[in-house]
Amino acid sequence: MECRDRERVSRPLSVDAALQRLNTALAKLEEAAEHRAELDRTIGGHRIEVQALSEDRNRLALELDASYARFAAMETANRDVSRRLDQAMDSIRYVLEPQDS
Repeated sequence: MECRDRERVSRPLSVDAALQRLNTALAKLEEAAEHRAELDRTIGGHRIEVQALSEDRNRLALELDASYARFAAMETANRDVSRRLDQAMDSIRYVLEPQDS
């Protein structure tokens, strides 16, 4: 085979090899793009979950603050009732004690 014949044979082979490499690279690029899109969807889902958890945390914090406020009010009312009961018992004892006249 002459040199020119070899060039004709090797050129199509190198073009075929280049096309094969290009197709492989394109397939890898598509795969990487799909993987990236999936990651973006996952990250978006995580952002939504984090936002929901944050909203739940805020709601629970408000409920806890309200519970503490109710507890403090009940403690105050409890002390007031206890003081009034002590006064009432003292009044009853005074009325029931024999009077020195």
